[in-house]
Amino acid sequence: MENLTPKRIVKELDKYIIGQDEAKRAVAIAIRNRWRRLQLGQDMREEVLPKNIIMIGTTGVGKTEIARRLAQLVDAPFLKVEASKYPEVGYHGRDVESMVRDLVDMSVGMRRQRALREVGKKAEANAQERLLDLLIPPPKATGLENPPGSEHYAGTREKFRKKLEAGELEERTVELVVEEKILLHNRECLLGHREIR
Repeated sequence: MENLTPKRIVKELDKYIIGQDEAKRAVAIAIRNRWRRLQLGQDMREEVLPKNIIMIGTTGVGKTEIARRLAQLVDAPFLKVEASKYPEVGYHGRDVESMVRDLVDMSVGMRRQRALREVGKKAEANAQERLLDLLIPPPKATGLENPPGSEHYAGTREKFRKKLEAGELEERTVELVVEEKILLHNRECLLGHREIR
């Protein structure tokens, strides 16, 4: 967000939305001001009130698209609801609480996906290291800082790492014994071994 100046925000919105220059400029400035407000200390933040924007226009002028693209740009949840239906007599559907609940659920889902992507990279790196340990077992610990053959082992491991990343080892079979753990009454219990091939 630090690099997203109002000009850059408008430029990003211009890629998808034709026209509506005033609206794009207004929302870009509002987003930047909200970000700047968040950078202030807690005591000063209360002094600077954020401004809200209401976009009014006929159907199809781009109000929803501006809001949706802006939400994507700042990685915020976006939920579209038809507010004009709520005051209608006889309409039974979602109320304000359900809209807020949906928005919170969407936010939690976005955070979960972001966390899974971050953990996924670490998990992939750990799995690659484990596979390399199975393909080329590390030399036994001798207590020496640089045991004989350690340079050769490191070079061979790097060659295998490149082959693994290139997909050249897909046909190789390795055996891995995994201990399954469950949490039972706040104690870890081993369920046994499972062989993975």
